[in-house]
Amino acid sequence: QVQLIESGGGLVQAGGSLRLSCTAAPGRTLSTYAVGWFRQVPGKEREFVAGAGWKGGSTYYSDSVKGRFTISRDNAAETVYLQMNNLTPEDTAVYYCAARFRGAVGTMVREPDSNAWGQGTQVTVSS
Repeated sequence: QVQLIESGGGLVQAGGSLRLSCTAAPGRTLSTYAVGWFRQVPGKEREFVAGAGWKGGSTYYSDSVKGRFTISRDNAAETVYLQMNNLTPEDTAVYYCAARFRGAVGTMVREPDSNAWGQGTQVTVSS
């Protein structure tokens, strides 16, 4: 499994923005991986936020973030980003990056145990 390293979490006021980054460990490539962002709050299941296929440029979003979050990838930098705008306190969670070799975003959601996962980064939105 590819090792994923996340960064960019923090504390922001409601209405603000953050950009999360997810980078493959040195020597590994994300260009042949479907990638996604999930989030989890204590006491709740991990939920899908956004995903991008490994070919074709397709992107997918949960209804709760559509229009506010954007997932993008820089294959040359082996990095996936999640740009989060107009944040609300309901977006507070630990955000996880995930990847699936030549997979599909739908499969990543249905079969999360087979994804590679990052360590998670905390995002806190104050009201």
